[in-house]
Amino acid sequence: MKSLAVAVCFGLSAAALMAETGPERLATSASVFSEIMGAPDKGIPQDLLEKSQCIVIVPGLKKAAFVVGGEFGKGFAECRNRGGTGWGAPAAVRMEGGSFGLQLGGSSTDLIMLVMSQRGMDKLLEDKFTVGADASVAAGPVGRTAAAATDVQMHAEILAWSRSRGLFAGVSVNGATLRNDLDQNEELYGRKMTNKEVILGHVEPPASARRLIAELDRYSVHKEGASDRSVKH
Repeated sequence: MKSLAVAVCFGLSAAALMAETGPERLATSASVFSEIMGAPDKGIPQDLLEKSQCIVIVPGLKKAAFVVGGEFGKGFAECRNRGGTGWGAPAAVRMEGGSFGLQLGGSSTDLIMLVMSQRGMDKLLEDKFTVGADASVAAGPVGRTAAAATDVQMHAEILAWSRSRGLFAGVSVNGATLRNDLDQNEELYGRKMTNKEVILGHVEPPASARRLIAELDRYSVHKEGASDRSVKH
């Protein structure tokens, strides 16, 4: 009976996430990012955001039926365009499993990850990859600058933060699987597309992504040399 209850709870959590449309989730992602960056001295360091290759936002990550270490969520990956002057079209992702080094409590957590290296981005473009195994991950520093970042943070391929019950902090995420969400991409772009096709292709972002892209541009001013960090074929 216990296993049945666990399965039912997981099914309900998954169904709730599936019910939200792509445009609705894009709007939620934009709100989450804007709220976090708008908090005085509590957001993601802007200099790290400017150095990042890509960002992954998973709003409302759910605990998978209260199973320890089990999580389930849907969100988006955004990478810089090839000119390095802005952000491209969002690619839909699903996040499953994993273990959070810092549990902030609550049944729903907003997760943001910055992909800091070309190797990390290459992994993101695969059909699926495991955070911490295929690409190194560390809890990201909080504040307007990265001055307090440790050596581990500065050499990690992915930096991660989470927000739950209003508390925002760096979080160590290990073992979580990120995979392409082909159905969500089809909803947004009219046909099934892999995330590699969305990010590396010259895909026009949907209208529903404009707010998220505008918020990303707002907090990540283009710097000279940014093209060296932009999307490459």
